[in-house]
Amino acid sequence: MSKPLGDIVEALGGVRHGAADLLVHRLAPLATAGPGELAFVAQARYASQIATTAADVLIVPPALQAQALARGACIVAEDPYLYFARLTQWWRREHEILPAPGVDPLASVHASARLGEGVSIGPFVVVGANAIVARGARIGAHSVVGEHAQIGADTVLGARVTVGDRCAVGARCVLHPGVVIGADGFGFAPHQGEWVKIEQLGAVRIGDEVEIGANTCIDRGALDDTVIEDGVKLDNLIQIGHNVHVGAHTAMAGCVGVAGSAAIGAHCTIGGGAVVLGHLRLADGVHVSAASVVTRSLTKPGHYTGMFPIDDNAVWEKNAASLKQLNRLRERLKAAEQAIGQALQNNPKP
Repeated sequence: MSKPLGDIVEALGGVRHGAADLLVHRLAPLATAGPGELAFVAQARYASQIATTAADVLIVPPALQAQALARGACIVAEDPYLYFARLTQWWRREHEILPAPGVDPLASVHASARLGEGVSIGPFVVVGANAIVARGARIGAHSVVGEHAQIGADTVLGARVTVGDRCAVGARCVLHPGVVIGADGFGFAPHQGEWVKIEQLGAVRIGDEVEIGANTCIDRGALDDTVIEDGVKLDNLIQIGHNVHVGAHTAMAGCVGVAGSAAIGAHCTIGGGAVVLGHLRLADGVHVSAASVVTRSLTKPGHYTGMFPIDDNAVWEKNAASLKQLNRLRERLKAAEQAIGQALQNNPKP
């Protein structure tokens, strides 16, 4: 598990300062890195740690080059954080032991399913009728690929992933263990105190280079499909309801819930534990703080926060309406105070 410093720079670029044959044994956090390890310093506010870290190699921006050189070997890159991200990918490719292509004897692959070149199917995997698993895809143990489902080239499904019937996952995606794609959406019609199921007849379409965290669920659409566009990144334990549309390169942190038929734009971020109510629209470039509840459409890009204690609904609505007036009341109070102060100055007491 080691690589020469020269190999790293040759693969990823940057300016090397230090011996090409200096071995890097591990990538490590700046604060805990030790001999033989490589860390990065992304911002000037961490510059004080350059002198104290025991890392053998640092990735630094040009502005910190002199400080890094004073203590040893370094790689100078315009964006150290991005460089480090790409380094982790390269490091994993160089060291990861990949499963051999082929179908495990304990897997069940329907005769009508189509498997591309170099596909790896793990033990106890089930691949349904007319499913397509494209070139280089890897399906982990106990996963299920439903009938007429599609898995794109070089996509990785971890253990116990379910991709439901007629659902499609694009190329170069990563689905972590326990992900469920294409379970029924939560659709029921009330009738005489009971709930009558609305059959979910749509599917899920996931674009290329999407990453989905462990135990996240994306429900199939009721009639049209649920859509996750290219480059979306979803954390663990996220719930995406039926007929939701998530735009390209949007990212959501853990435990986010998006209710049915919401449409979220491209390049959005949604913090952990936040909730987006159904049928709302979020414009491109909307950023929602953690634990916020989005109760209205957000039609302009920006950073939004909304947290309020639970209460009786009628009381909550009154309090929320009052809160919206607080700033205007504050300005009126300031104006009144200024007017009173001015009046006292003009008419002092005898």
